[in-house]
Amino acid sequence: MEPTEKRVASTEEVSVIRTTETCQQCPGIARREFLCAGAVVGLSAAAVGSQGRSRAFALDPEKAEVPNMRFGETELVVQPVLTYRIPQRPPRGEWRSWRSWGSVQTKEAVDKEAARINGELKQLCGVAGFGVRMLPVAKVSSKGQAVALKNVKADVVLVYAAGGGASILNTLSALAKWPIIFVRYRPGPNYNWQAGLLHTSFLRNRTDHIQHPHVSVNDVVVDDNAEILWRLRALYGLKNILGRRIVCIGGPGGWPDGPVGSIETAPELARERFQLDMVTVPTSEMGSMIEAGRKNDVLMAQCKQQAKKYLHAGHVTLRVPEKSVTEAFLLKKLLEDLMAKFEASAVTIHRCMKSIVGIMPCLTLGMINDTGRMAYCESDFDVIPSGILMHYISGKPTYLCNPAYPHSKDGMMFAHCSAARRMDGKTLEPVDIVTHYESDLGAATHVQYRKGQLLTIIQPDFEAKCWLMMTGKIVDSPSFNACRAQVEVKLNANRQDVVENLRGHHCMLAYGNYTREVAYAANKVGITVETLEG
Repeated sequence: MEPTEKRVASTEEVSVIRTTETCQQCPGIARREFLCAGAVVGLSAAAVGSQGRSRAFALDPEKAEVPNMRFGETELVVQPVLTYRIPQRPPRGEWRSWRSWGSVQTKEAVDKEAARINGELKQLCGVAGFGVRMLPVAKVSSKGQAVALKNVKADVVLVYAAGGGASILNTLSALAKWPIIFVRYRPGPNYNWQAGLLHTSFLRNRTDHIQHPHVSVNDVVVDDNAEILWRLRALYGLKNILGRRIVCIGGPGGWPDGPVGSIETAPELARERFQLDMVTVPTSEMGSMIEAGRKNDVLMAQCKQQAKKYLHAGHVTLRVPEKSVTEAFLLKKLLEDLMAKFEASAVTIHRCMKSIVGIMPCLTLGMINDTGRMAYCESDFDVIPSGILMHYISGKPTYLCNPAYPHSKDGMMFAHCSAARRMDGKTLEPVDIVTHYESDLGAATHVQYRKGQLLTIIQPDFEAKCWLMMTGKIVDSPSFNACRAQVEVKLNANRQDVVENLRGHHCMLAYGNYTREVAYAANKVGITVETLEG
C-alpha cells in the first residue's frame, strides 16, 4: 500500500496526518505510522538520494505520544527470487549424470517452495519493525528470466538459490545494489547451492580467494530467517542515509584538530561515502531569525507555553532560568521550520561552543532528537554519518559525544552537553536542565541514563576508512566538571585493546546492540569496521 498524500497550505499551520502503511506481502499488518506536514514527496522506492527519497515532514511531532523515530524514512524494497532447474532423465541406454544435488527439482516442488518463501517473508515483514516491502517471489530457471528482472525497482535481490547455473546467480547479483543469497540445509528442502560449490565456484571462482564483484561471504545466509532480517535492517539504514539532506547552520565541518578529518576534508569524505546533501544556512541568517522571533509576541507566548509544558511533564529538574528553556523552544521552532523548508530530517550547528545571539543550542538539539529527527552539535562530519546510519538502523536517537580516556576495569566515560532523552525510542529518561558547561550559559541536558542498558559505541576515523565499534553497559550518569550529559560505561572489550585502537575523536552512542548491522552497512560503502569484544 502506498502512503497517502496530502498538501498543507501553509507551513505556519500545523497539520498532523497519520499515515499507516502495510507491507505488500502482509495485508492487515500495520508497518509504521509517520507524521506528515507540508508536501509529501513520493518517488521511486528504489532510487537513491534526494531525487528519489519519499520523505515525511511535520512541524510538531511531539503531538504524538510516541513520534515516529525514523522521521523521513523510505521503505526498503526487496525482490525475492527462487532459482531452480528441473532435470530431465536421459533416454534409456544413455549413461550419464543428469541431476544435481537438492530437493527442489520438480514443478510441484518449485511451486511449494515459492509458496513457503512468500509465507516466511510475510511473517518477516510483520516483525521487522522498520519499513520493508516484499515483492512477489519470482521463479527463475534461466539467465534470460533473470535478465528480465532488471527493470524491477528494488533495492535488494534476495536469491533463494535452490538450483540453476552460476550464470543465473551472477546475473541476479548484478541487478540491484545489494544481493543476499539464501540456501536451505535443515530441515529442508535442501538446496543445490548449499553444497560446497557456492563457496568454491561462485564466491571464489575456483580459486583460493573471494573473487565475486558483488557478493561476499557476509551476503550468504543458511537456513535462518533472522539472519536475513538483520541484513535487511542494515540495508534499510544504508538506503536511508544515502543522499540524506542535512541543514548545516554555519556550514558543514569536521573536528578542527584532526590531521585528516579537518573542517574542509570531513564533509567531502561524507559526500563521497554517503552522498550526503549538505545545505548551508549562514550563522548570521540564523541569528536574524532568532532576533525576529524574539520580537514576535505570539510566537514567544507559544514557546513559553511549550517550555512550561515540558518542565511540568515530570522527571524534569530545572536548574536554570525558565527563560533559557523558552528560548530553546524558539530555536527548536526555527530549526524545524528550516528542516521543513529544505525537506531535511537532520540539522547540525557549526562552532556551537559559541552562542547564536545569546542562545546555546544544547537543549534544543536534544529535544529535536527526541522527535525522531536528528540534530548534532559541532557539524562534525567525521562522525555524523555514523549517527545517521545507526539512527535509521535502530529507530532510536544517537548521541554524539566526547570520549574520555579508558580507565581501570574496562571503564570509559562519554560526555557532551546536547543529549536526547528518548534514548530507547519510546520513553523520556529523567533529566536535569543545567547550563552548557564551558560557557555556563543557556540550557543543556544532564540525562539520567538507564543503568544496566546495553550501548553500541562507534568511533569513526578521520579518513572515513575504518570505524571502531564496541558495546558496553551503562553503570552511572555522573556529574564531573565536564560536559553535562555524562555516561559511565563498563565496556565489553579489553581496556588495552581499546586504548590501542582508538581513532578519530567524537563517538556516537545508541541504546542496544547494532554492531552487526552497522558493520554490514558500512562495508557496502567501503568502510571497514573493527569491532572489539571482550
